[in-house]
Amino acid sequence: MNESDAIIFVVDDDAAMRRSLAYLFDSAGWQVATFESARDFLQRYDGHAPGCLLLDVRMPLMSGLELQQELARHAIALPVIFLSGHGDLAMAVQTMKAGACDFLEKPCKDQVLLDAVSRAVARSVDESRNAASANTAQSALARLTAREREVALLMAEGKASKVIARELGISDKTVQVHRHNTMEKLGLHSAAEVARLLMAGGQI
Repeated sequence: MNESDAIIFVVDDDAAMRRSLAYLFDSAGWQVATFESARDFLQRYDGHAPGCLLLDVRMPLMSGLELQQELARHAIALPVIFLSGHGDLAMAVQTMKAGACDFLEKPCKDQVLLDAVSRAVARSVDESRNAASANTAQSALARLTAREREVALLMAEGKASKVIARELGISDKTVQVHRHNTMEKLGLHSAAEVARLLMAGGQI
């Protein structure tokens, strides 16, 4: 996952503004997708593509603020940049508290907008990589039995087999078998690697 995979999603009911922004981002080398309404975006976005959402505040049927709230309800962590000609301080504060990356007023200098988008995309790509890493780790850990997971957690704490055996009430030989099976299933070679995988999978 890298920035070349990212898409800049533009949601604005002003057709001229959509064309202008699409041209700007395309010229800067970004992939762009435009939408004339928040509902149009929700119907077409699959919830997975990294990038950022450039969003007008005031639109018919569903406002930009309502779209931001809808994304939060569905746990879609696409970074949001508001670009509005009707902004005020209270509105900016509200959107930022709700997790927006930036709140920019129209007209906005091209470089200021491109810099904001670059920051948002970098954040999105990092989050996508972390999510992919967590999913991979969780899939690997799902191959372990309950006892192997217990052994793995104690291994990650740096505990020796004899200590693990005592804490779990099993023999040292049985711990050695579980250690071997754990390493084999995970394709790892050290307790430190097991610890990193457990951390990536949110287990510790």
